[in-house]
Amino acid sequence: MSGLASNDTQFLPDAGAIAARIADGSSIGLPPDYSLVAMAVVRALVRRQARNLKLIGVPQLGLCADILIGAGCVSEVETSAVTLGEAGLAPRFTAAVENKTLRMIDATCPMVHSGLQATEKGVPFMPMRGVLGSDLVKRHPDWMTIDNPFAKGDPLLLAKAIVPDVALFHARWADEAGNVWVGRRKELATIAHASRACYVTYEEQKKGDMLEDELLAPGCISSVYVTAVASAPRGAWPLGVPQVYGIADAHLMQYAKLAKTEEGFAQYLDEFVRKPVAA
Repeated sequence: MSGLASNDTQFLPDAGAIAARIADGSSIGLPPDYSLVAMAVVRALVRRQARNLKLIGVPQLGLCADILIGAGCVSEVETSAVTLGEAGLAPRFTAAVENKTLRMIDATCPMVHSGLQATEKGVPFMPMRGVLGSDLVKRHPDWMTIDNPFAKGDPLLLAKAIVPDVALFHARWADEAGNVWVGRRKELATIAHASRACYVTYEEQKKGDMLEDELLAPGCISSVYVTAVASAPRGAWPLGVPQVYGIADAHLMQYAKLAKTEEGFAQYLDEFVRKPVAA
């Protein structure tokens, strides 16, 4: 498959080169902290002073979003949650919402996934039921409830197709054909399929074409959906890559403590974002 013209994935030199490709004002589909986050690109976006980004949590956001928000890179967030998990609330996100410097669009996990799946399938919306009865339906004029055309008295909620400008995530491997391996993290494939461009950092490069390997192929995203990749060893740190390195819990706790204040957050940026990080 690597000989097909449509599979011409670009190989960029580093995470900074990916950050340079993400224009100010872009909407970016991002995975949660447990699902291969491209933290090296997040730091590079802060260093290049990206502005007016819209973050779409698939289905929620964490450290990556909090850092970008605190650094002034984000104007809007659409997600079901922003959390640091066991480290507590996302402090810079919380402060931005309280100070009304950030537009927050409350979503739900089913609505985000269904909206991306609609784009993935080439249809304008996806019918679903899971959110019916929620107060969020009343607060979303962009969500539409219709009657099932095949059965009376059976309401359906329509999730409008979501089309991010950029899909951004990390991968265990990329190969010479431009395919990336994400294992069981199938939500990453959905983001890649639905987005106008897809940028991926990776831990290591594999020779050949992983789609020709019966064991690796099921965990691959085809190069057809990958715009560009860049090598970034430990590129998810301080978050983790399964069977390579785990989440640095102590670091997350340190971040949560520092980021409670603007001064502490600035200290964190100076120490871990604006200069090279020894992961």
